[in-house]
Amino acid sequence: MLIHNKQIAIVGGGPGGLTLARLLQLKGANVKVYERDTDRFARVAGSPLDMHPDSGMAAIKKAGLVEELKQNYRAGADRKVIVDEHARVFFSDHDEQATEGSFNPEIGRMELRNLLLNSLQHETVIWDSHFISMEPQGEGWLLHFKNGVSAYADIVVASDGANSKIRPYITDIKAFYSGITMVEVNVPDAATAAPHIFNLLNGGKVMAFGNGKCILGGQKGEGSLGFYTSLKIAEDWAKTSGLNYNHPQQLLQWFKTEYAGWDEVWGEIFAHAAAPIIPRPIYCMPLDQTWQALPNATMIGDAAHVMPPFAGEGANTAMYDALQLSENLISADYSTLRDAIAAFEADMRMRASASAKRSLENGERMHSEGALQKMLAIFGGNH
Repeated sequence: MLIHNKQIAIVGGGPGGLTLARLLQLKGANVKVYERDTDRFARVAGSPLDMHPDSGMAAIKKAGLVEELKQNYRAGADRKVIVDEHARVFFSDHDEQATEGSFNPEIGRMELRNLLLNSLQHETVIWDSHFISMEPQGEGWLLHFKNGVSAYADIVVASDGANSKIRPYITDIKAFYSGITMVEVNVPDAATAAPHIFNLLNGGKVMAFGNGKCILGGQKGEGSLGFYTSLKIAEDWAKTSGLNYNHPQQLLQWFKTEYAGWDEVWGEIFAHAAAPIIPRPIYCMPLDQTWQALPNATMIGDAAHVMPPFAGEGANTAMYDALQLSENLISADYSTLRDAIAAFEADMRMRASASAKRSLENGERMHSEGALQKMLAIFGGNH
């Protein structure tokens, strides 16, 4: 096995990094995950993840964690309604029966993270490890962290997200702005704070389209809802808007102006939002990116191929990256680590490019005139 007696460092403890650690440990590999969070409870939960059968679920199955996932997924959270700017429902799949044998669960990010963390060997994750830099040492790398600690690894895997600090050691290719910015809004105690929107979701998700803009939202657990207003706007808007993102009332006034013509019911989202409200410009790696493989470093997930979220492929693709990379690193089909990594990266880029292209196309469709009709055509019309 190519990784026999090799120390592997995974930088970043998201779904991709933790899945890779689990899969490699099942094969007896020496793995450490270096995570910048101070502990497993430090991160604020984001929106739930929809596990796709051929990517995220495939990785979960290979990791032997299907039963654990079944104990933690959110039944019904994958149900959706599609509405217009006046919150009129044009599509709902809440009454549809699941297809025989189908299991495409939604799971909260924290639930998935805890599930994966609990599957790892004791002290696999080194918390409070904010990566700063690394330098070649022998055939591997010496990694340096903000807390002053350094660690050696024969192989480094970047799983540190869209703003990866390891990616520049592998390639200088950068992401481009998609033209779309999403504004993340979280509403605690939504049944009381936003009752109309809470009832509209009915435990699932909502997709609202109107005037070239959209709102996407869903359940987050513990009675909270998470939403994204999504619109085409200048790349530097978040920095130049003059808005105080710790002041929801300011954002409510912005919303009423920017989303003029939308029903006032949507104002519930901002009226009782938890601070801060987070603007997120949406980026994408070039679809034709390529680089020369290294023998001792590679990337998975957003570090390798950040893309818009409009096909739901981000975390799923990262977890499938983990599955494919783990298979290559233990395979007898490659004579060197460089060959194993090169084969993985070539396949990864091809898969990710197809997903990113689909995400970009969906983003254009969702923010165009007539978006509602276009999305209804995809999902099956009126219900």
